[in-house]
Formats: sequence, C-alpha cells, structure tokens
Amino acid sequence: MLVLGIETSCDDTGVALYDSARGLLAHAVHSQTAMHAEYGGVVPELASRDHVRRLLPLVRDVLARARVPLEALDAVAYTEGPGLAGALLVGASVAESLALGLRIPAIGIHHLEGHLLSPLLSADPPRFPFVALLVSGGHTQLMRVDGVGRYALLGETHDDAAGEAFDKTAQLLELGYPGGPALSALAERGRAGRFHLPRPMIGSGNLDFSFSGLKTAVVTLVRGRDLDEATRADIACAFQEAVVAVLAAKCVAAMEATGLQELVVAGGVGANRQLRAALDAAAARHGFRVRYPALELCTDNGAMIALAGALRLAAAGGGRRGEGSFTVRPRWALDSLAQP
Repeated sequence: MLVLGIETSCDDTGVALYDSARGLLAHAVHSQTAMHAEYGGVVPELASRDHVRRLLPLVRDVLARARVPLEALDAVAYTEGPGLAGALLVGASVAESLALGLRIPAIGIHHLEGHLLSPLLSADPPRFPFVALLVSGGHTQLMRVDGVGRYALLGETHDDAAGEAFDKTAQLLELGYPGGPALSALAERGRAGRFHLPRPMIGSGNLDFSFSGLKTAVVTLVRGRDLDEATRADIACAFQEAVVAVLAAKCVAAMEATGLQELVVAGGVGANRQLRAALDAAAARHGFRVRYPALELCTDNGAMIALAGALRLAAAGGGRRGEGSFTVRPRWALDSLAQP
C-alpha cells in the first residue's frame, strides 16, 4: 500500500511516501524557522500561508524522487490535529482534494500518534507493548502502547511541557528563536556543578511532570546577574541537567510500574543528546531497551503521518474515500483515539 503523508500542524511542512511493503521511499520537510525568527515565535497566519506555498511543490518533489506517479497512490494521510487550526486546514484540504480526485481513501491522523509510532520506521523497530515518552514543544507524556490506537496515559505535565521550558529559558538567556536547540548547544559548553536547579516532582510518587517551577527558578537565578557567555552556558547546563534528570527518573519509574521491557522516545526533545545518553545509561542499569526515531524524524515530518496512516488503514481493512468534506481538531487528546 502506497500512502502519501502530509504534516502541517505548526511551522514545518512535511511530505512523505510510505510503502507498507518497502518502507519509507522518500520524504521532505520545509522548516519555517527562519521566517518566524524575526518575530520571536510562530505567527499562525504566516505559518498557514507558507504551507500553502510549499505543500504542492513538496508533494511533486517527493513523488519524483520516489519515481512514483500520483495515480499510483493508494491513500493519503494527513495531520487532522492537534495544532494550529489554519495550518491544519491547509494540509487537510490538499489531502482530501487529492483523495477525492484520485478516488482513494483519506485518513486524518493524530499528530502525537505519528510521533509515537515513528520509531517503527527504524531498521530495528520496537514491538508492542512498550512505554513511550512523548516529549516535544507542546507535550510531555508517558504512555503505555499496546498497539495502534491502544494507548493508556500513564503521566503528563501539569503545566509547561519540557520543550516549552527549554524555549522559555532560552528567552531568559537571550538566545533567540528557536530557543530549545540553541540552549542545548550552549549547555554543552557549560560547566556542570556551578549552579543547581530543582528537579520538580522527581520524588512525587507518580508519573506526572511539572516544569513551570524550574523556569521560575531560572528567573530567580538570572535576576540582577551579569550574564556573560560563561554564565549563560553554566545556567543552560544546570537547566538541561535538571530536565534530563526528571525525564530519566520518570521513565525508569514507568518501566518499573508497567513491567515492560521497551521504552520508545519520540518528539523533538528526543533529539537532545544529553537526554539520550541519560536514558541509555538508565536502560543499561535497569535492564530495559530504549528506542529512538532517526534524528531527522524527531521533529515534525510527513513520514510519521504516512506510517500511521498505513498502519491504521491496514488494521481497519481500508478507509473512507475522499468525499470533499472534512474537519480538523486543533485540540485532540491522544488517549481518546479509537482503535482502527
């Protein structure tokens, strides 16, 4: 089954072609980072307009690189939510129009389900059931995954997601946009131990998270302080250490609570090198395996949407044909998804 995947939930335009027999054939992502950097964050209207400009050329490019004609597609999958309403509508309208014209199924995919299943694209994929850490700019959740559409929430953040905390701390350190990657790069040059920041909820006895207090601790730390380059790096190092310590501790607790042997890490923060090193070390100590998607598939991309679409269509024995009517879901809880 050849599935075209389209991702337009926020500020990345992603397109991919996935073959259920041969795997990922081609994918491409256009990032809007440079455009939004001027404003210090994502401007929804500008994001939507850029998706309009970029999406069809990316579809043509991906099909050309895969050497697959448009008429050969068996289905089109797209991000139905959650995300920015205008951005989601761009991808949904293109996907549904293609499906209607080609008389093939169209399927709306939950953005986080795409991230959750993305490690299945690796050469050595995890097997169900497993625990998943979804850690991105807008979400920090631990899920038990028993199959496609079979998700149970184990714990989540009470306030800021880890990625949000990275971005807000980067603003405090005047690192510009996007802040998270800049802070991680700066932290690698920092001196460990100069500053100590709290590890929120690390001993709470449950699998929930909270990062707003950590951000407040950074506010207190930088207030009235001369932020030379070395000090910025040391604060970034302390902040990253605190976040990583909490995420790693909660993952170990989740593995112990479920008794499962595989942990999957997905989402943009999953690309963080210190987090990967900490989780690899924890896995070695506690006897479980940890899996990650390829670095290029940690951020938003069409490949994860195409894969999720193919898995859902296969499990359901097909999907509805493109009908020309559709909706998007800017807010959509992952654990509300039905099995295919």
